[in-house]
Amino acid sequence: MRSGRARLTTLVALSDVLSLLGAIALAAFGGEAFLKGILGVAAHLRLPKMLVAVTLAAFATSSPELTVSTMAALSGKPEIGLGDALGSNVVNVGLILGLALMFGGLSVRYSEIRRDYLLALAVPVFTIFLMRDGMLSRAEGSLLLVLFVLWLGLAIRQVIQHRRNNHAEAAHPDHPGHSWLLLLAGLAGLILAGRLFVTGASGIATSLGIHPYIIGATVVAIGTSLPEMVTTLLARLRGHDDIGLGTLLGSNLFNGLAIVGIAASIHPIHAPVSKVSVALLFGLLTVLLVFPRQDLLYRGHGMVLLLAYALYVFFTLRL
Repeated sequence: MRSGRARLTTLVALSDVLSLLGAIALAAFGGEAFLKGILGVAAHLRLPKMLVAVTLAAFATSSPELTVSTMAALSGKPEIGLGDALGSNVVNVGLILGLALMFGGLSVRYSEIRRDYLLALAVPVFTIFLMRDGMLSRAEGSLLLVLFVLWLGLAIRQVIQHRRNNHAEAAHPDHPGHSWLLLLAGLAGLILAGRLFVTGASGIATSLGIHPYIIGATVVAIGTSLPEMVTTLLARLRGHDDIGLGTLLGSNLFNGLAIVGIAASIHPIHAPVSKVSVALLFGLLTVLLVFPRQDLLYRGHGMVLLLAYALYVFFTLRL
């Protein structure tokens, strides 16, 4: 009997490892296709890559968090979605941008990201205020959704103004459908890679006796942020820095406003302020750390961000 259980445990562990390896392979394929799709769509629509990244790319790469949060709320466990969304925001800036800056300095035009940057700072503070009583009600979730719609309206207005001010035809792909196909195929690959990562890493973590909340705030958050991670790192390697930063900022706003708002609107969220504040405060801290001085982020910023993420994991493990 014991030998049978041992073989079963070994088999489960092997399947978890295979899931992780499959996630890596799919992420490589999906990330390359998704990046090419974004570039093609931006060129065809005659829009700045940063603008496409902050809206279309950010929404697409946040779809895993949306799925996790919605399903968790529908099953009566919206706290899982809250932890995933808030933890993903720390992963986005602390871990992903920190790793991206290890490749070298990053040029940033603060004038182009001012609105989204300031909102990314305000959302964690506002969420802490809403959850000071340990609960996020349906009405408060709806308020977050209203703020998201207002932000989305400003982004759409920016798109319209840009197109009006740039009437000249720019070079764009002869077959725009090909770009959209690459974008969708790449996104599907990234989402599946994230699911495989969560499955494999969660299985290994569970076998080691790690608490489910810790798994959600760390492992699941990394898994659902895998699309942002692969897109950002590939964009850096290919010299498209504005796509990576825009995707991360837009994803954080999508997570903090739309995903948390949807989860709370479906089912009120009850969570201890002590647990929620860790993710929110580190989410705020990491955004503060990337304020671009002289429109440039240095490798040193990346080291500080990685340190901040390590501290986030440390304090989360102690909850």
